[in-house]
Amino acid sequence: MAPRNRFAELLPEITAWRRDFHEHPELQFDVHRTAAKVAELLRGFGCDEVVEGIGRTGVVGVIQGRNGGSGRVIGLRADMDALPIIEQTGLDYASKTPGKMHACGHDGHTAMLLGAAKYLAETRNFDGTAVVIFQPAEEGGGGGREMVQDGMMERFGIQEVYGMHNMPGIPVGHFAIRPGAIMAAADQFEIVVTGKGGHAAKPHECIDTTVVAAHIIVAAQTIASRTVDPLKQVVVSICTLATDSTAHNVIPQVVKMKGTVRTMDAAVQEQVIQRLREIVEGTALALGARAELDYQRGYPVTVNAEENTAHAVEVARAVSGVVDADTPPLMGAEDFSYMLNERPGAYIFLGNGDTAMVHHPAYNFDDNAIPFGASWYVGMVEARMPA
Repeated sequence: MAPRNRFAELLPEITAWRRDFHEHPELQFDVHRTAAKVAELLRGFGCDEVVEGIGRTGVVGVIQGRNGGSGRVIGLRADMDALPIIEQTGLDYASKTPGKMHACGHDGHTAMLLGAAKYLAETRNFDGTAVVIFQPAEEGGGGGREMVQDGMMERFGIQEVYGMHNMPGIPVGHFAIRPGAIMAAADQFEIVVTGKGGHAAKPHECIDTTVVAAHIIVAAQTIASRTVDPLKQVVVSICTLATDSTAHNVIPQVVKMKGTVRTMDAAVQEQVIQRLREIVEGTALALGARAELDYQRGYPVTVNAEENTAHAVEVARAVSGVVDADTPPLMGAEDFSYMLNERPGAYIFLGNGDTAMVHHPAYNFDDNAIPFGASWYVGMVEARMPA
């Protein structure tokens, strides 16, 4: 079992694209240079249609098979945006933009899907239509949601959709996937506690917001330990705390906290929201203060359809021979979930070897993974729409 020979030939070219993207990282929807290069390459490959500006700065390429009689349409997605991180790799192709870095491997995802598009446009050995989707703003901007709301699925007639992400810690060329929920919903919240500020030497004349905040922080952890079924996955993390004072002898009037909630199913998500609100408001009331919870729903759960996951496993096994088909779910989030909410499909992990974890300043995508990922993209098209 091995990747397609054509990708061994194309590897230097695809690697050059990847490293160019790495040198010029862009954030969220501001991926104009990246998107322009993607569109230029797709047109050069001979795609039948290339559309820019989907979901603000997304790019979509359409490739007709040699025989389009089946009417089937398969979507393949890669993300294009980088992260606001100062790179510490020391690479000769390191980021040329201070404070921005491809620390999650989206440069590799984009390059692999471009390689797959080049191959599909050359061979057209499938019966139907392949739609290659290059998405902006996966890192917190909701670019997947924007492309869906822009009518992408209906406009291009997409019936199934597949995505991929590299994963450090898994050997290069190995794949991992699971049916059902594979990545969590990611919500965020802000808590504002208001009390009565004053001199630290006279706490009896104050309503100490730092004490109230401390009680809320501790009580919030009982949601996972005492509210939710222990067999269910949930994370409640309060990550920042700021007061309206910087003095060592002032009890602050206001304390603000920010945090995140990660859940794997909608019922648990609703349970957490309700209980967190009760804890925030009730704890403050019991201690004589007032607290408000501003809860914002984020990316939904990423759910792989069972049948489509089975197809993804078959193709991955044909590419590398090594697939973990029941990998544990992750509490990280992914806005490919918006696309999977609209159409059946699957999301798979591709090994990146023994590298720094994603979102780390020393992370780098392993170019040796390119033939495996590009072969899987192509394999999904040819397997689901055989000529």
